[in-house]
Amino acid sequence: MPELTQPTDDEARALARQLIDDARFAALAVNEAGTGLPLVSRVAMGTTPEGRPVTLISGLAHHTKALIDDPRCSLLLGEPGEKGDPLTHPRLTLMGHMTFLRHGDTGRDDLAAHYLQSHPKSKLYIDFPDFRFALFQVGKAYLNGGFARAYTLTAEDLGL
Repeated sequence: MPELTQPTDDEARALARQLIDDARFAALAVNEAGTGLPLVSRVAMGTTPEGRPVTLISGLAHHTKALIDDPRCSLLLGEPGEKGDPLTHPRLTLMGHMTFLRHGDTGRDDLAAHYLQSHPKSKLYIDFPDFRFALFQVGKAYLNGGFARAYTLTAEDLGL
């Protein structure tokens, strides 16, 4: 079988980084607690000041319980445009694991202030006691930049 991905180049790195920086939501895939079955949720997406993907999630959500049980997960970023075949639009799958930053943890208040700049409506619930930041640690990534434009990327390729 032929190699499915192209050699990673600066154009692929820049497109992947743009997808991370522009994302305001993502599909989060986890292994459901207790069953290990795949579970996908839509989550709000942002980045830390250093550019690391981050989301704010409730401890009451199924995906949070799953991440506590098994922190391995994936994020799918990128949305189809208004016209054309959805499969021709770029998308990025990030694979890795989540760590949590809770109320009282060092750096939580600074991250909250930063997050609110891009997600001002989260001010309504950001201080609820069950909410925490989930910080995504990238292991590797797959970029589909459109037809015949597939790449495998590392955390280093993404500047992480």
